[in-house]
Amino acid sequence: MTTIAEEVEAWPGVHAEHGSRGEYAFKVGAREIGHVHGDRVLHIGFPKAVWHELHDAGRIDYHPVFPNKPGFGSRDLRSEDDVRDAIELLRLNYDRVIERYGLPTP
Repeated sequence: MTTIAEEVEAWPGVHAEHGSRGEYAFKVGAREIGHVHGDRVLHIGFPKAVWHELHDAGRIDYHPVFPNKPGFGSRDLRSEDDVRDAIELLRLNYDRVIERYGLPTP
């Protein structure tokens, strides 16, 4: 998680906070771009079309709370490659939020 947190929290407008279910959520303003559970797994949501592309490419799987429901994704963090891809997935959501809403005002 340290590598992911250090990278993602360095992006303009991103802050992180602990949640009630043990997650560490990355947010841009009030919008969550994804969260991690320790250094084990990334949970992240995407529009269904994007989710299908990422799922078909093997980059995400179904979220365990929403099995067989496209849109909510999960990425195990077993290797350095997984961590790098998790950062890229978070960046996809970050870029989408910034493009649509801009940077939050302080």
